[in-house]
Amino acid sequence: MRNAFAHEITQLAQQDERIVLLSGDIGNRLFDEFKAKCPGRFHNCGVAEANMIGVAAGLAMNGLRPVCYTIAPFVTYRCMEQIRVDVCYHHVPVTIVGTGAGLAYASLGGTHHSCEDIGMLRLLPGLTVMAPGDAHEVRGCVRSVLKQDRPAYIRIGKKGEDVVHASTPAIEVGKSLVLTPPGQVTLLSTGNMLPAASATAALLAAQAISCGVVSLPCVKPLDTARLEEVFATSRVVATLEEHSILGGLGGSVAEWLSEQPSAHGRLLRFGTADEFYHETGEQEHAREHFGLGPERMAARIRAALNRP
Repeated sequence: MRNAFAHEITQLAQQDERIVLLSGDIGNRLFDEFKAKCPGRFHNCGVAEANMIGVAAGLAMNGLRPVCYTIAPFVTYRCMEQIRVDVCYHHVPVTIVGTGAGLAYASLGGTHHSCEDIGMLRLLPGLTVMAPGDAHEVRGCVRSVLKQDRPAYIRIGKKGEDVVHASTPAIEVGKSLVLTPPGQVTLLSTGNMLPAASATAALLAAQAISCGVVSLPCVKPLDTARLEEVFATSRVVATLEEHSILGGLGGSVAEWLSEQPSAHGRLLRFGTADEFYHETGEQEHAREHFGLGPERMAARIRAALNRP
């Protein structure tokens, strides 16, 4: 995903001289092409992420389109006040990109995990929150966000994620992407859980359970028209995210659902528990710890279908 981001931002910056890339002491070699093709528009702000957000806000107030990039927890948790007051309060078009979101850096310990970032940032007025599902969605999200004149957060994975789409889809802020139509079950996936959603759907299909897969690269604003459709069609609607079950996509859908007069489908939320992950292991091990493997998710869904 991060390679897709580096390539896409380089292409877009060549078309728009207002785009300036700020880095929090990461990605120097990743952005070699950007620096070569857009000289003077890459700035390494060092291990001073809060200051980077403030600098970006000032650049945006002067007509530029700054993009801030570093590891997800460092560009969110450390910078909450600056994102809220410098960027969102003034409603300036700063794009914040957090790489290695969720459990991508599982083996590096709790300082590098970001399973609360969506829940924190979607509370901020006027901030668009994007979580692309594969490298193609990364490109689509960056294009979409830089067309709007408002602040945005994009959380991406690290590298080596499976690709689901055959090409870059046209992504609109506030809209979802239907990979397969709703069935008895519909999986609503956001972020790098999209390959796992496809694998889970395949397991259910092998047991004669029709299963739709919908990608939500945009968590805020939610595609409520799509939610109405899937909850009217499916018996079980499951949200999948590498984020806490509190406050992320599952929390957003639950909030929306609580205000609906009636809904046919039952909501299941798959995500990380309300706890810190203290074990040592890579991303796949961490996912298994939280029950985010396709086999375990398919089993929970089957059990939900069988409940009266």
